[in-house]
Parts: sequence; structure tokens; C-alpha cells
Amino acid sequence: MPLIKYIDHSGGEYEADVDVGKTVMDGAMDNMIDGILAECGGCCSCATCHVYVDEKFIPVTGTADGMEKEMLTAVNEPKDNSRLSCQIFVTEEMDGMTVRIPESQY
Repeated sequence: MPLIKYIDHSGGEYEADVDVGKTVMDGAMDNMIDGILAECGGCCSCATCHVYVDEKFIPVTGTADGMEKEMLTAVNEPKDNSRLSCQIFVTEEMDGMTVRIPESQY
């Protein structure tokens, strides 16, 4: 089970073991990690699960495209490594990945 690290805007760190096939959003929700609201329940329609993916994991997660990319236009401070955590499906290769939760999510 891959270990995902979540870092909030103030530097607080939280770790969660997330089952392969679940989303990074699921990992946060299942472990009660603040900042990932997931108001739409993971349907890629609200952008309340915005995170910044650690640059070295971009080749593993890929970048946003299609509907996700459109939704990211609605977030505060989008970056090249912005993703909706509901659209990142966990794989074994993501073990040790860090995502940062923007201040705007609080």
C-alpha cells in the first residue's frame, strides 16, 4: 500500500497509506486530512480537492487534461503541477509521493 504525504499550507505533514486504485482524495478523506473538501465526492466538478504534486512525481501522475484542466482554471493560484486529487488514481509507483494542499483550500 503506497504511502502518500500531504502537507498543508502551514507546513503540517500528514501521511496516509492509500490502497492502489483509490484516489489521492480518497486517502485524505479516509484519514480525515483537512484541506481536501471534496464537495462533489470525486466527480471532477468542484475543484475543492486541489493539490500541488511534488515535481518528481509528475511523470508518474501525469498532468491535468480535459475536464480536470478546465476545472483548474477556477482555483486560486494554479501552477503547472496543480491537480485535482480526485483524478489521481494511486499506483505502487506513487509510494512516497508528496502533495501540498494550497492555503485557498482552507
